[in-house]
Amino acid sequence: MTRNVQEYQLYLTVDMEKTDNYRHKGLRKKLIETIRSKGIRDEAVMEALGKVPRHLFMDSGFINFSYTDKAFPIAAGQTISQPYTVAFQTELLEVRPHLKVLEVGTGSGYQTAVLLELGARVYTIERQRQLFLDAQKTLGHLNYKPLFFYGDGYEGLPAYAPFDRILVTAAAPEVPRSLLDQLSEGGILVLPEGDRFGQKMIRVVRETADHFERSEHGYFSFVPLLRGKNK
Repeated sequence: MTRNVQEYQLYLTVDMEKTDNYRHKGLRKKLIETIRSKGIRDEAVMEALGKVPRHLFMDSGFINFSYTDKAFPIAAGQTISQPYTVAFQTELLEVRPHLKVLEVGTGSGYQTAVLLELGARVYTIERQRQLFLDAQKTLGHLNYKPLFFYGDGYEGLPAYAPFDRILVTAAAPEVPRSLLDQLSEGGILVLPEGDRFGQKMIRVVRETADHFERSEHGYFSFVPLLRGKNK
């Protein structure tokens, strides 16, 4: 590899890390076309994804692949979700402006930003301290302002309940009862349910105080939802 090629590749990486320009917006437009071709129909979700600079949420080693429709590793052994998966979960959640949303698993903050672009009031909880701190820095730099919490996602945020929507971005063997209890009547919870051998996307609607309507929406692959806080 020549020195000029190496310097150009370095320039591209630095450029993508620090800016959000017409090139990135063009790449996002192509990504949105890819996601739409896979069946996502909610144009508000597509518009939100088109506004969020995913490359600014990526680890530097993967920065040049930011607008491919794939998941990639981030810190603490976690991943930034595939954009299609983010769109799919968000579409199931039926987010509207001013709804109160609990996000379990802040991760990189990418999904958080999408929820905020949809006008939600986002309460986001993360058990990995490194991710908790990194996401605050990234989202703050981009002027996104969710309410951040460092804690056990299994427990949710009972002091701030009820929530109109609850989104879980890691797989649990079953829907935690503690989260169902924090869902408002008429509220929607979306969560991947299962283990590493198979996970189904679950949507739960709280019809009344004591009745929950459950539906399944295909197979996905997520990191596991773990209990407790990790320092």
